[in-house]
Amino acid sequence: MKKTLKYIEETLGIQPTVAPIAKSYMDRLPMYIHETFKLYRTNLFNTEIILAELKNEGELSIQQTEKQVQQVKNQFNQKVVVILENVQAYNRKRLIEKGINFIVPGKQLYMPDLLIDLREGYVNPKAKPKNETLLPSAQFLLIYHIIHRNQQWKLEEYSFKEIAKKLGYTPMAITNAIDNLKYHELIEVEGEKEKFIRFSHEIHELWNIAMERKLLANPVLKTVFVDEKPKNLFLLRCNASALPEYTDLNPSRQEYFAIEKTVFYGLQKSNALVNPNEYEGRYALEVWKYNPLTLVDELPNDMAVVDPLSLYLSMKESRDERIEMALEQILEKFIW
Repeated sequence: MKKTLKYIEETLGIQPTVAPIAKSYMDRLPMYIHETFKLYRTNLFNTEIILAELKNEGELSIQQTEKQVQQVKNQFNQKVVVILENVQAYNRKRLIEKGINFIVPGKQLYMPDLLIDLREGYVNPKAKPKNETLLPSAQFLLIYHIIHRNQQWKLEEYSFKEIAKKLGYTPMAITNAIDNLKYHELIEVEGEKEKFIRFSHEIHELWNIAMERKLLANPVLKTVFVDEKPKNLFLLRCNASALPEYTDLNPSRQEYFAIEKTVFYGLQKSNALVNPNEYEGRYALEVWKYNPLTLVDELPNDMAVVDPLSLYLSMKESRDERIEMALEQILEKFIW
């Protein structure tokens, strides 16, 4: 909240004070609103305002936010402003379309109820969409579609709910991923009650467009070295340990394995990692933004390695000529 107040002071030239909403008033609201927002009272230009600070932006749903903001507004009979630490361009666009007041400290202050729209550091998202990468879940869907194109189970043949169930995501996460792909004009959405996606281009065109616009990101959050592999956990080889399975490159001495971030943080929390550090160890664990196991599920091979396209994205910044040649082999084999 300090960042928000500082931003309001810098942009509007006023010094508002805030106070948490009293418990007696909070108790009148549904529990899910307590779990979603921290609520504060303030006054801007002689207008009483409720500041609703979102607790977990990873679960942002514009539809739910609109309903919850309206509930808070009805309960207190005051204008409500949502506080977001950060927000993807496509969600920012939808907030504006819905007329929802919001503040992203340091970047944007949008309050149509007070006729205020101030922006800093944002460009027109349609003018330069290449400046933003896909959500990890959206990148997952794009890669899944490409590498599973010859398999029986295809994304385009199933509803949003069925895709979420199959791939281990929440329905909200899949909806956000699909919105993200639609915003970047990589898919179209069809249907009313049950909705389906249709990719807008052929496989090689999809990949080339995504690469040219710099929409695809390294799936690896970080690399952690350990002295022992986590017990009772199946892990896929990645990095230089996976390249030999797809290319002519020889295996490396260092063994690399991919692990999904929530699994990793669970192991970290339970102290199940042996001597975790950032520098050296018998095994290197790459912490991935999405689940590498789900992505290769049902592929017709016995290779315990990550998918080739995520592997490419994780290593494409390498300046080793041997690796660069190996990555070209991957593109020739799996895109063309």
